[in-house]
Amino acid sequence: MNNYPLSKVRFPRAEANSFSKTLRQRVNQYFKENHLSYKANALMKLKTVNMLAIYFVPFILMLIFDPSAWLVLLLFAVMGFGMAAVGMSVMHDAAHGAYHKSPRINDLIASSIYLISGNLTTWRLQHNVLHHTYTNIEGLDDDLDTRGLLRLHPDQVHKKIHRFQVWYAPLLYSLLTLNWVVMKDFSQLIRYQNEGVAKLSAKDLRAEWIKLVATKLLYFGLFLVLPIALLSVSWWVPVLAFVIMHAIAGFILSFVFQLAHVVDHVQTHSLPADESPMQDAFLEHQLQTTSDFARRSKIIGWFVGGLNFQVEHHLFPHICHIHYPAISEIVRKTAEEFGLPYYEHKTLWQAVKAHLRSLKIYGQPSMA
Repeated sequence: MNNYPLSKVRFPRAEANSFSKTLRQRVNQYFKENHLSYKANALMKLKTVNMLAIYFVPFILMLIFDPSAWLVLLLFAVMGFGMAAVGMSVMHDAAHGAYHKSPRINDLIASSIYLISGNLTTWRLQHNVLHHTYTNIEGLDDDLDTRGLLRLHPDQVHKKIHRFQVWYAPLLYSLLTLNWVVMKDFSQLIRYQNEGVAKLSAKDLRAEWIKLVATKLLYFGLFLVLPIALLSVSWWVPVLAFVIMHAIAGFILSFVFQLAHVVDHVQTHSLPADESPMQDAFLEHQLQTTSDFARRSKIIGWFVGGLNFQVEHHLFPHICHIHYPAISEIVRKTAEEFGLPYYEHKTLWQAVKAHLRSLKIYGQPSMA
């Protein structure tokens, strides 16, 4: 991340009759008229149970029945889908405070991230603070930073290898959660503290390090050491299965998040010069840097936790994703009324192609 002071990045105040004020009023009115809570409803709670079951039931069955090597690999593969589902559909809402009105309950549910190899503190700093506040601003949006392995923004330094990133990016995506569990959370905690993003006291930083190490040991012990110790198959089978699980989860999670912001029609931004404010108000900025996909697909929406409604999520991250299909039409019509873009791809495949086009475009020397 760039050392540019975060406090100096300012968005203009929304005017009285602006898109921002009008949209907030209309969405608030929708919930008021329909007597709805912004948070999880009964359907969302049932969905939570389903997502956790996709992850944990195969693991429990494996330990109870001690299956053959091929079944161990298959069950871990299913767990990979479950890991992604828990992250997108359960942890993500709670980490934003969108699951329940109680911060404690949100924190408890968000702690499911420790069971899918992540860390809640570093996730919130990278995702909630840096990504959601400074979306598609190079040097501040940490989701764009791949340490030079990929070029995801026109302001990033071009390397010769980037010409081939459209081909090797999917492989890197599959390493996402493996990177979390073995390296990224540790390096991010150090970096965010040094850069002033974390702002933890010495006592809190020490406690966070203890939690980080303890949860990583618990995770490895539960999902790697325990299968090696209890299953009859050779030790390398659970190790390979563990890698397969992470490859599936990493691939899904990476692609889903990339389809919202690294596509060839949304706007990208440079760091503001001379501490000048950003051109657009905050909600307008989110609208212009984010894209939806497959809004009409209930199956995709169910599995990805409403992350196909990324426009709505970036405008209203405090609202549970179960409500996004309904408020998306309010967002679309209001954007149209104010002459603002509402970016979306009708299908998942259209969004994937748009992301691959972006990788190809940013990989060309002519974009340097």
